Amino acid sequence: MRDRAFSVTGLPGFATIAVAVFVLLYLPIVTLVVYSFNAGASPSVWEGFSLHWYALAWANDQVKDAAMVSLIVASFAAAISTAVATMAALGTTRQKAFRGQTLIYVMINQPLMVPEIVTAVALLLVFAVVRQWTGYTGLGYLILAHSAFCIPFAYLPIRARLESMDLTLETAAADLYASRWQAFRRVTLPLLAPAIAAGAMLAFVISLDDVVITEFVKAPGQDTLPTYMLGQLRRAMNPDVNAISAMLLAVTLVLLSLFYLMTRKRD
Repeated sequence: MRDRAFSVTGLPGFATIAVAVFVLLYLPIVTLVVYSFNAGASPSVWEGFSLHWYALAWANDQVKDAAMVSLIVASFAAAISTAVATMAALGTTRQKAFRGQTLIYVMINQPLMVPEIVTAVALLLVFAVVRQWTGYTGLGYLILAHSAFCIPFAYLPIRARLESMDLTLETAAADLYASRWQAFRRVTLPLLAPAIAAGAMLAFVISLDDVVITEFVKAPGQDTLPTYMLGQLRRAMNPDVNAISAMLLAVTLVLLSLFYLMTRKRD
């Protein structure tokens, strides 16, 4: 009799633990979304369905200003980090293995391994020196900080796509007298475009939701939507924060769904 293959799903209690984990992860989020439609101001007592808090958040000028800062920073950070990640992915996958390649992988993925607060403190110290030298206090620091943090998130899907692409396509283009730039523009880039778009969207979401690095690097008057919400929660439990959180969650889910559709394998 042949031995049956081992499956972790057959272990006793697996289903119970899996259900408990999903409940702990998603029940708070579902509760937040439900109470964002609560007519009353109580965070725990349901008083009827209403869009009052959404209307209040939509009419709040501070929320609009914070959302605009978030969109500007996330857009620039996504563009910069994706451009750098694309060049890094091409440099580490489109040539033979070389000495120090593993070290380069580690350096690119360093923000994923180091606690975010360590990165935030390091960026704070560097930008403090730069501010002292230049006197510049604009959004550029926040954009650069988010770009540095988002590079590995954009790099991973782009590198994965390049590793799955057949090099013979580019070799064939070279055999047909295409220059390196022509081969990249007409062969590599069209095949890589979905992964680049997916990496940009992932970087955008990470930047849009970031709190720790933003809280350390931002100057007065540069609140993003997450740091504005954090400031409101420090004062009191304001119900319109639930509505803002639900809207931010909706944007994140849409972008992550697009990311999934662009990166899933197709026949």
